[in-house]
Amino acid sequence: MPRIIFKCPYLKPGTERAAAHLGNYVRYVATRDGVEKLTPDKAALPATKKQQAMVEQLLRDFPLSRGMFEYEDYQSSPTRAAASEFITRALEDNYDQIAKRENYVSYIAKRPRAERIGTHGLFNGTGDVLELSRIAEEVANHPGNVWLPIISLRREDAARLGYDSAKHWQALLTSYAPQIAEAMRIPWNQFRWYASYHDEGSHPHVHMVCCSADGRSGFLDQEGIAKIKSGLAKNIFRQELTEIYRQQTQRRDDLVRQSGEVMKELTRQMFSGTLENPHIEQLMGELSQRLKSTSDRKQYGYLKAPLKAIVDEIVNELAKDSRVTAAYDLWYQLREEVLRTYKDDLPDRLSLSQQKEFKRIKNLVIEEAVRLGEHTEVFAPADTQEPSQAGGDAGPEPEAEPADTPEASDEAPPAVVWSRRYKQARSFLLGDDDTPQDHKQACSLFMEEALGGNALAMHDLGRMLADGTGVGVDPEQSHAWYAKALSAFQTVERQHPSRYVEYRIGKMCAGGLGTEQDNETAAKWFSKAAEQQHKYAQYALAGLYSQGKGVPQDDEMALELYTLAAAQGVPYAAWELGKRYRDGVGCTADDRQSARYFSMAYQGFRTLADQRPDDRLQYRIGWMLLHGVGTERDESAALRWLEKAAELKNPHAEYQMAKHILADPSAAPDRINQAVVWLTHAAEAGLDYAQYALGKLYRDGGPVVQDTIQAVIWFSQAAEQGNEYAMYALGKLYLEIDHPSAALCWFQQSAKLGNQFAQYRLGKLLLSGDGVAKDTVDAVRWLTESAEQGNQYAQYALGKLYLLGKDVPQNRKAAVRWFTLAAEQGNEYARFFLDHVDDSSSLFASATRLLHHMGRIFQDQAPPSTGGISFVDSKLRRKIREKKIAMGHKPDDHEEPEITQRQL
Repeated sequence: MPRIIFKCPYLKPGTERAAAHLGNYVRYVATRDGVEKLTPDKAALPATKKQQAMVEQLLRDFPLSRGMFEYEDYQSSPTRAAASEFITRALEDNYDQIAKRENYVSYIAKRPRAERIGTHGLFNGTGDVLELSRIAEEVANHPGNVWLPIISLRREDAARLGYDSAKHWQALLTSYAPQIAEAMRIPWNQFRWYASYHDEGSHPHVHMVCCSADGRSGFLDQEGIAKIKSGLAKNIFRQELTEIYRQQTQRRDDLVRQSGEVMKELTRQMFSGTLENPHIEQLMGELSQRLKSTSDRKQYGYLKAPLKAIVDEIVNELAKDSRVTAAYDLWYQLREEVLRTYKDDLPDRLSLSQQKEFKRIKNLVIEEAVRLGEHTEVFAPADTQEPSQAGGDAGPEPEAEPADTPEASDEAPPAVVWSRRYKQARSFLLGDDDTPQDHKQACSLFMEEALGGNALAMHDLGRMLADGTGVGVDPEQSHAWYAKALSAFQTVERQHPSRYVEYRIGKMCAGGLGTEQDNETAAKWFSKAAEQQHKYAQYALAGLYSQGKGVPQDDEMALELYTLAAAQGVPYAAWELGKRYRDGVGCTADDRQSARYFSMAYQGFRTLADQRPDDRLQYRIGWMLLHGVGTERDESAALRWLEKAAELKNPHAEYQMAKHILADPSAAPDRINQAVVWLTHAAEAGLDYAQYALGKLYRDGGPVVQDTIQAVIWFSQAAEQGNEYAMYALGKLYLEIDHPSAALCWFQQSAKLGNQFAQYRLGKLLLSGDGVAKDTVDAVRWLTESAEQGNQYAQYALGKLYLLGKDVPQNRKAAVRWFTLAAEQGNEYARFFLDHVDDSSSLFASATRLLHHMGRIFQDQAPPSTGGISFVDSKLRRKIREKKIAMGHKPDDHEEPEITQRQL
């Protein structure tokens, strides 16, 4: 039995359900045995026959009552008192099916043991005294659904945690109301709620009444109910769960570490030919080879479905290892302890590969597969060198998202016709051979059309306000116009059913434009349009089947729908088919079919771009020309297309153009300025690799004035999105300003993502103990991980450690191995030690001191770095906060450790 019971019945508008036998329940409440007169000497007697019959009838009519605390008590001890408690609560919890709405509000406010605030027990989050009669009438006449949540605790939990008074429940529900509104899909400004606390003997509980002010919004499904229930449990049992979460995090980290160690052990066995698991060896070999041929980032989230399937299978094989099994079981025990707080039945345990919390294990598998394929290659960065790869050479592969296209005029309803003025607005928005681009004029014409009832114009206004095209970015106004467009589309569809309008409604539901994102609803609208052979609806529905959003995941169904859409000339569908036949997703891999569909897609995109310029089309064409996909590779032509897209504020194209211009030493000043503008907009749009690149610009100066605060802000934003290079850059920056504890934090995060540079710097910092706690074991672990990725400085450091035996047991064989690997990359320090491996340890110590002394001399004689940071004063935190606020970020969205002025 869970520790919190949550039910949420509701009343529909315009109906009064009061069946005769349910009416009997109301009368029984007033006359049954035990009402207000159950004496202590009779309370422990067995339940009466009348009570037993009533219990059975309640269970038949309200089966969910079996999940109540009171029924559990009755089962364990079927006394008159227990029967009375259960009958009272069962009737009360199902009062919505027995009485009218106004009676319900009055009942929960005035029933016996309702804790009163004035003349009744009703409260909300305002703290004002409520007028019961007015609220009862308001609820009774409400035109929409009214939800009646019931929250129940055991007496011992309520007393121990302080939830045995209306005051504490009012505080909890006031703070939690926004989450309830979100789960019910009611906008916060429309959400209305009232509640009353009932101080029952064994199971105190709260009744709520929730609805929307306008009567139109609101929808609550089982997922929403579960979300509310889990959130309540986490708030009520916060103190107890906090310790469980801490332990769960520790066990999760232990499991990841254990899995990584097992994976590395298996890889070493593969290197040496001693692995005794042929299945995992075959899978790792296949993964290693296929990763070599993919252009995607070598992280799980960026891989195609077939590669993800291989990784998942390897992870499940790893889970069979007794060490991993034991660690996973310990983690799951704590997870289930949390779930028992609010769930009646625990869900089946997921396999390790299905558990989202352990994506890091999947990335460990990928790292080992990459290393397996490249273990003979050597990488030689400088000790302080940054990784050159940060976001890919050409940006991400473009997503296939078609722009909205008009239907034939005889199909389009009046409110969605591409009128002459609307077409003119589109021409000004996008620009063409006859019309120069003019976003302000486009906005003005769209506004005229929108005010005249054109749903298409309303939608385009929403997008312009969202992107800041021709106007300032205004999320609230954008949402308002999207909502008006959706409402107009829905009205048109009711009056003049149209497959095009059905497609547009589905697209807005899928994108969460003007409404909450709802893939199930989107799938229904797409299906209606697709059944009528709407080609873009076929394409959109295929995407949902491909990702398993709103419909069961089905690659074969996706392939079928993409094929239907491509046959009708949708280049986006041809693009998807090209990828699927390339990777063998939902079909057998076929390079010829793949090339044919990619070529078809390229030609189709070119045709669409000639008809109506669109930034997504232009970026896509530029990307294909840059990579030679579907056409011959042509960098100059690619840059022309990318620049067109960048001028329309496509963030991916802006990043590419900025990267190209800033890498050109002969670029003119005005082009450099434009590159900075593009890069800034791409970073503001949320591209983590653009944020990282912009952070480097501000850190080093040159195209922009050097600004440490801006560098920290942009690096932090990229790091918060998981960019390992930005985390490493932040760590280096904090070391430069003599803040080793902050540097340690960022190096750890980057190192855990597999960044070899961060692993080396982390190991070096932990070994020296300079400003942080010295940890030789962790230092050696991180240096080893870096060295195994080919970092020559980590290899040299390990060689020295094992040779001198200062912080680790002496191991000359391991020392020679690491020195050899480093020397092969040109490391002169490592070469010196190899040449004198038989010399005495005292000579080694002297040589080490001499080499490092020489290194410091050379460092002292080197010219100062133009991108260095001399010091940062104590006002940095305040300035960062001010700039974050000015840029629209919450001041505490990522607080940095305080930086104090260095002693000069």
